[in-house]
Amino acid sequence: MSDVATVCPYCATGCGMRVSVQAGRIGAVEPDPAHPVGQGKLCLKGLYGFRHIAGPGRLTTPLMKRGNGFAPVSWATALDAIAEKLGALKGSGAFALTTSGHLTNEDSYLAQQFARSVMGTDAIHAGAPSAPGLQAAFGSGAATNTVPEIGAVSDLVFIVGSNTAECHPLVAKHVLAAKARGATLIVADPRLTDVANKADLWLRVTPGSDVALLNAMQHLIIKDGLHKLGFIRDHATGFDALAAAVAGCGPEAASADTGVPAADIAAAARAFGKAGSAAILCATGAARDGTLASLANLTVMTGQIGRAGAGIFALQGAANSQGAADMGSAGPVDLPGAILAGQVRALFIAGGNPAMSQRDARSFHKALEKLEFLVVSDLFLTETARHADIVLPAAGWAEKDGTVTNTERRVQRVRAVVAPPGDARADWWIFQSLAQRMGCKTMAYPGPQAIWDEVRRSAPAKFGGISYIRLEQAHGLCWPCPAEDHPGTPVLHAGGHFATPSGKAALVPVPFVDVAPARDGAFPFVLLIGRRVYHFGTGTMTRRAPLLAQIGPEALIEIHPADAAALAVRDGDFIEVGTALGEVVAKAWVTERVLPGTVFATSHFWEANANEAAGASGRTPARVAKISASAARAALAQTRADYRPDLERAVAIRMQAAL
Repeated sequence: MSDVATVCPYCATGCGMRVSVQAGRIGAVEPDPAHPVGQGKLCLKGLYGFRHIAGPGRLTTPLMKRGNGFAPVSWATALDAIAEKLGALKGSGAFALTTSGHLTNEDSYLAQQFARSVMGTDAIHAGAPSAPGLQAAFGSGAATNTVPEIGAVSDLVFIVGSNTAECHPLVAKHVLAAKARGATLIVADPRLTDVANKADLWLRVTPGSDVALLNAMQHLIIKDGLHKLGFIRDHATGFDALAAAVAGCGPEAASADTGVPAADIAAAARAFGKAGSAAILCATGAARDGTLASLANLTVMTGQIGRAGAGIFALQGAANSQGAADMGSAGPVDLPGAILAGQVRALFIAGGNPAMSQRDARSFHKALEKLEFLVVSDLFLTETARHADIVLPAAGWAEKDGTVTNTERRVQRVRAVVAPPGDARADWWIFQSLAQRMGCKTMAYPGPQAIWDEVRRSAPAKFGGISYIRLEQAHGLCWPCPAEDHPGTPVLHAGGHFATPSGKAALVPVPFVDVAPARDGAFPFVLLIGRRVYHFGTGTMTRRAPLLAQIGPEALIEIHPADAAALAVRDGDFIEVGTALGEVVAKAWVTERVLPGTVFATSHFWEANANEAAGASGRTPARVAKISASAARAALAQTRADYRPDLERAVAIRMQAAL
């Protein structure tokens, strides 16, 4: 039996684990007691979500579309066909690439190198870009501090729009450690999440109103003289314009916009302004409505940055979402729009399932169907891969060496524990082999360590001191780490030094724009979409873990008791939620976790994927144009038959298991 140290493949917390292998198969997973973030703990997914590696349905050979199905082909045949198709589109702007936070840094680096150097395009989409609101304010879109600082140092934790206990459970452990130590916990969220239930002050904001809340807090902090004028003078620009912009944003007006009592807004503002070391936790998706930009203003005006326990934790989604952004896999592209407009004609999707994970999934399906050529590399024949012309079998977690970067900028080693099945290959090998067939001779790396060394040479100020040798001797290093004798940088912007052109933080007013979906008589509800603790993403890996599937066997739609009574819906009844774009049917969970007039669903289950009913509300040009909410209707499903799986998908899954 062998025991191998590696990193959990799910969320961006990056917990350490030890994997036991018997007869070439994973026997068990245990937490790494010495890991600084996990500290000897793993969540349910980390402990039990490894069965997909040796489970049925793994892709083991390249597949090529033949009629209504797929036929196995050799790697040579598949790569030659891809090279021929993509070679005709070099430099035309008609090719795009989608990568994933499930790829290693080495995979992502060669993926973006293939797109830019071989295909001549910046049209690269990584699913979860580094937070643009922080990028503009600080010159860096990454988390400013390390997770253990929360439990050890912070005396106030402010969570905005993050379901931390379910999406990043081991981060929540540090939050609860801080609270046990006496820290104040404030949570702004429309749902009564597990972490909101433990808050000292829960601000139950209406969906899309975070900026109104934050502007009111800034107004009160300035009014009460709790802002740090010395820090602002020495380390920030734009304060006068910001102060003028929030001068009229009092708590009473904000209460009307947010639904939060004015007294609670005032209490939150004064607690934050008086805190010694305040940590802010926020999902990166919140950047879509200006929330992170407004949180940056709040942090700087109170001097809560550049110190241990004080800063913003932009919580990324997948295990290597931060690394994907670091490697350059986040270019400017509205992928579905570009495809439907005919601008993108060929697409390579590496390690993601956007046909399920993207909002307005039905339109994304239509976009994929319009493509002239689609290549997908993945572990399974996913809903996205079913649209492909060629499907490539990829090596997954525990089957390849490399590095990943967690949400606190900690670069860590992942290690091959077992061999990939059949002819499955690492994504870096796939992109390198394809590039060589298309005439690129510079991509000739013998393995992932050589790729990482190239990354270090390309960005020495950030990664120069992070070698494989050092990573073998430590549980990761936080960038920037410019030299071999540098200890890494747990805290960014120390001493008030920012990565902006001026060297100072850029404070920019963020006016509140009501981004909540417009409700009317036909669509009186707001549909919110998020995660459950026992599943991840589109369920590709977790639904193949028997224990997780037993704990979370089916989709649930949360609905408030008052709304359920009005619709004659009982707990466990099947409920249909529809929007102008589509509908989803699943069992009702009648609960006060949601506000009246709101329903909550997930995208973990292909047979009840809320993204098929999800749309996007409008935005000003300065912001990314979506939030996870849509105007919706809800009703008791007329028959059990309303909850029927798409037969075509069911057949595809059976075909997949037989391959």
